[in-house]
Formats: sequence, structure tokens, C-alpha cells
Amino acid sequence: MLFLLEKNLKKFRKTQLYKTLSKPKAKYMTLGIIFTSILFILIMISIVPERISVRVGDISPKDIRATKDIVDEVTTEKFKLEAMEKVEPKYRIDTSIQIKVKSDIRKFFELVKRLYNDNDINLSDKEKEDSLLQQEYVKLSSEECKQLLTISPETLLTLESNIYEVINQIMGVGIKEEELKYEKNNVAKTFENFDNLTQESKLIGAKIVKDKIQPNKFVDMETTQQKREEAAERVDPVIIKEGQIITERNKTIDKTAYSLIKKTGLLKENKGIDYTLIFGALILTILIETIIMGYLYVFDRKVIYNFKLLVILAIIILLISMIAKSIYGLSGYMIPISSATILISILINPRLSILINIILSIIIGITTSSELSILIVCLISGIVGAFATVNTQQRYNIFLIGLLVGTINIITILGFGLAYSLEFNEILRRSIYGMTNGVISSILAIGSLPLWENIFNILTPLKLLELMNPNQPLLKRLLIEAPGTYHHSIIVGNLSEGAAEVVDANALIARVGAYYHDIGKLKRPYFFKENQKNGENPHDKINPNLSALVITNHTKDGIELACKHRLPEEIKDIIKQHHGKTLVAYFYHKALNEEGSEFVQEERFRYEGPKPQSKEAAIVMLADSAEAAVKAMKDPTKGKIEVLVRKIIKDKLNDGQLDECGLTLGDLNKIANSFMNTFMGIYHERIEYPNLNLAELKGGN
Repeated sequence: MLFLLEKNLKKFRKTQLYKTLSKPKAKYMTLGIIFTSILFILIMISIVPERISVRVGDISPKDIRATKDIVDEVTTEKFKLEAMEKVEPKYRIDTSIQIKVKSDIRKFFELVKRLYNDNDINLSDKEKEDSLLQQEYVKLSSEECKQLLTISPETLLTLESNIYEVINQIMGVGIKEEELKYEKNNVAKTFENFDNLTQESKLIGAKIVKDKIQPNKFVDMETTQQKREEAAERVDPVIIKEGQIITERNKTIDKTAYSLIKKTGLLKENKGIDYTLIFGALILTILIETIIMGYLYVFDRKVIYNFKLLVILAIIILLISMIAKSIYGLSGYMIPISSATILISILINPRLSILINIILSIIIGITTSSELSILIVCLISGIVGAFATVNTQQRYNIFLIGLLVGTINIITILGFGLAYSLEFNEILRRSIYGMTNGVISSILAIGSLPLWENIFNILTPLKLLELMNPNQPLLKRLLIEAPGTYHHSIIVGNLSEGAAEVVDANALIARVGAYYHDIGKLKRPYFFKENQKNGENPHDKINPNLSALVITNHTKDGIELACKHRLPEEIKDIIKQHHGKTLVAYFYHKALNEEGSEFVQEERFRYEGPKPQSKEAAIVMLADSAEAAVKAMKDPTKGKIEVLVRKIIKDKLNDGQLDECGLTLGDLNKIANSFMNTFMGIYHERIEYPNLNLAELKGGN
């Protein structure tokens, strides 16, 4: 066992996760300690009962409820004494016992009839069943109570009459202690002979009689005392259930109530640390963290590797948990849990947001003791928020998502209201809270999203769409100062987006990266062919080495501009990597012709790189080269374009520029096909219109 454990630990130390955690250990540990501490404190203050200072004779300041199940020893003892006193001595047959049995049964059936017939009792079937279970006259199981409430009134009356008849037969002649078991065994047979009862009614009648008949025939004081003791033993302890009211508000606290309050641990006089409560809260906290980290390790490991995403996740969970605790006093239906799923879906991914929705619902249930309907509303609204946020491309869509969440909340609340027969005013009030929940969630998400994007430099689809706006300062400058480069970038963007879609890369990043990949040319726009309008080429006046330096430096210049304008890291990477370490072949060959191979160093004519590290950067590289080459073609045809595109891709592959980007040969073939589809849309064959003389046509008419 130890060998296997050690072997697994060695394997884990070789994983990327271990290496990642080992380097920034302090950061991860700090985040873990802070998150655990805050969540633990939040759970602790929620489950620790509020202590009160009262004495016997004081007026209760509020409804005081039990914090756990406790035995009411005073009342239990009182019931035991009452049971013993009811066993009267000196009589051979104690008729009071028989009377008590029949009285209990009569009161029981009166309750059943009242629940069965009284239309003014606005109780659900479950509440009626609970009423029967809680009464002390006749003890039946949940299933038996349910069956009893469904039999016909005629059968109910017949059953009650037959029960009285059987009890009179048995207890009328008296029952000794030793005869009790025998009589009970005969009860079922007796009921089987009643043809006027259903089989279920016979079983229930037999159960009631067997449970209620008691010995009522005594010989002497010794026997009487024995019966009294036995009667006391049959009394069940009186249990005060968790949440049950011990004493109502404005009621005087008697000794019994004081004793119970003290037992629950609500008295301020109770000093000391409740270690069981602390340990329980710690277990819940660790369990929640284990579920989150287990999911991330198995299904979404990139979040563990990205410390920023972990910080975002921790902050959102803690913030929503604290907001939920604060807002619960107003209404649990207003807890904006869907704002968390919307944010996580946009900032990280939708699948994780669904898990966090479940975790937050659990935390809310623990910290607020919410009723079932509130937890269900939280679960459903959070899931709807996560699903609806997928592929959201405009910020105003988030507000529409909030309205959708509010609508779903209303439907859920309406379902619960109808199921539990709530009053219309109550359903309406909760529905208003549910719609308010959706609106608040969308406002929180929209309002805080720019903070997450800027503080943590997170690239979201919404941020990418904003960067695509032609009014962005860099794109505007590109259009005015380097129009050729601008139009080149637009076409490269079209090529890149289509190619990214077919190889499961991020199409939006590829397009935006293509728009900005050549912003470095803004520093010296006329040194690049697409911006040379009058045919003059500045490179004709300088040596090839300097020309190559100007050309290759446009990636560095682009990074400087990107940093100045705070472009996302993913876009900076594309700017830096879109040429990889490609050779500037034209000026390299020009230098060879002018200076000779012994004086020319190839490395000086290559871009500094690095080579593309992502699919998106590699796609922009290929699209950039393909667009420039196809644009320079004379009389482009489909065949010529395809040959050229595949040659460019093959040359990049042979030059090793695609070694680190993760693209396969199959992906490259798909990219080539995608490029062809886009180019065919640009360089399609055009109809040659005839040269028509409109004047002649009009004259001919």
C-alpha cells in the first residue's frame, strides 16, 4: 500500500500541475488560506446560534426555537406520572383503562373525520398526514395514515364501530398481563371475519386495537404497582425537535422552558468553545473546496494553472455568498446567484459556472437555512444564466439574460405556489422578488465585467468584439495612416476567422489578432509595399540590411503600440509571433547579390520570433503570407491560387515555423481549404459587361 502511494506521489511530482504549484507556492497557499478562512467564518457565523440572556420569570424577547433535538425530561416525567396515576388499584377490572383506550380512539377518529370532511381546513395531503403522525392518541405509520385518509366515509365509520366492538369484547371481560399477547394475536383473526371492511381497513383496525388494548384485570397492590411502572415505561420521551418553538414571544419563561433553553446552548451563561460545531463547519468548508478543486483537476485543469482565474473564482464565490447572507433578510428569492454564473461563464467557461451554481446553492442553503423553493430557484436561475450567456457577443445581451432569468424565476415560483396552494398575494410578492433578482443579477454582471477584464486583464468575447470596432484608436490610425495595411488586415482577419473555425481554434481571437497584427507598420507605413501610392520605394535608397531591419522591426513596434494601448496578452502574442522566425527572403537575396555570401549573415534577415505558440498565431501567420502572395498574383485563377496557398503552407512547415503551435497536417489541409473558400469569394470570376451607348439605345426607342 505504501509502495503504491509513494509510486503515485512520484508520478504526481512529474506532472505539469505539480510543477505549476511548486513555483508560485506562496501565491497558491495564500489564496487557499484566505478563501478557506473567509468561507469557514461565513459558515460558522451562520450556524452558530444567537445566544440570549434570560432567567425564570422573564418575558421571552422573541420566539425561542430549539437548535437541536432535545428530550423534555420535565414533561416526560410528568406524562409518566400521569400514566401511573391512571392505573387504579383495588379493582379486579379497571374500566378506566378501557375508557381511556376508547377515548383515545374516538379523539383520533374525530381528528381523522375533521381532516377528511372539513373543507375550511386548507391543508395539503402531506400536512394532513403530518397531523395524524404528530397526534398522541393512536400511533400509525406514514403509509397507514395515508391509506386512512383515502378510504370512504362509510368505511371509516364502519371501521371505528368495529374497533369499539372488538375492544368491548376483549377488555369487557378484563385482560390480565399474561393474556395480553394472546389477545393481540387474535385481533387480526377477528378483523378478518368482518366482511364490511376492505383489506387495508382490516389491517389498520387490527393495528389500532393491538396497539391500544391494555391489561385491566388486577389482583392486589403488588400487581397494581407493577402495572403502574409498566404504564410509565410505555410513555415515550417527549422530544423537542430542531426548530420547534420552546417558548413564544412575550410569554413568561417557566422552569421547563428555561431548562430546555439551557440544553440547546442558547444561554449566554454557557461558556466554553463548541468544538463539534467548529469541526463540523470546517468539514463542510473543506468538502466544498474539495469538490471545486476535484472538478478543476479532472475537467478544467487550465484554471488551476492560471492563478488569475482562481482568484476570480474565489472572489465571485465569496462575494455572492456574502451578498446572499445580507439580502436573505429581505427575501431569499432576490439572491443574485445568476450574476455569478454569468460572470464565470464569460470570464472562464460555462461548464464551470454550472458547478459553481450548485456549490453556491449549497453554501446559501447552509448559511441562510433557506427553504426548498428558494434553493430550487437559485439552482434553476443560475443554470439558465450559464446557458444563456454562451456565445453572448453584446453587453446589452446580458440585460436580456437578466430578464430571461427573472421570467424563469417567476415560472418556478408559480409552480411551487400552485403545488403548495399558496395565496395569490404571496405568489405575486415572490414573483416580484424573482424578477428583481434577474434584473439585479444582470446589473451586477454588466457593471462589474469591465473591472474583471481590466484588473485581471481577462480577454472575453465582449472585449474582443469591442476591439474589432473600427473606431478603436489603433484601427482608426491604421485606416488613415496606412490604408493598404488596414485593408490587408481586414482580409487576413476574414481568412483567419474561417480557418480557426475549421480547426477548433478561437475564431474571434484569430480575427482580432489579424486586425492588429501589423499595427507596428504605423511607425514607418511607406516602407511597406501596400502603402506606397506613388510608386516610390524607400528601400531603393537604402542597403538591404537596413531594409530588413525596418521590416523585421515592425513586430517590435507593434508590441510597443499594443502595450501603450493596453491590448490583451493574447493579441500581443499574435503581433509578436505572426512572422515567427521567417526569413525576409527578398532583401536576403538582394544582400547576397550585392555583398556576397561570405559577408551576409542569414540570422540578421530573420524575424526575432518566437515561432507561433498557438493555433491562432499560426493561422494569422499563414493568412498574412497567403493574402500578400495572392494579392501580388497576375490574373489569379482558382488553380493558381490553390497551388500558391499550399506552397506557402508547405514552405512554412518545412522552415519549422509551425513546430510549436499544435497544428496537425490534417489541420493544415483544412486551413488551406478554408483559405481557398475565402479567396474564391474575393477573386471570383466577374461578368464582362458590354460597352453600351445609352444615347443610341434611347434613340432606338
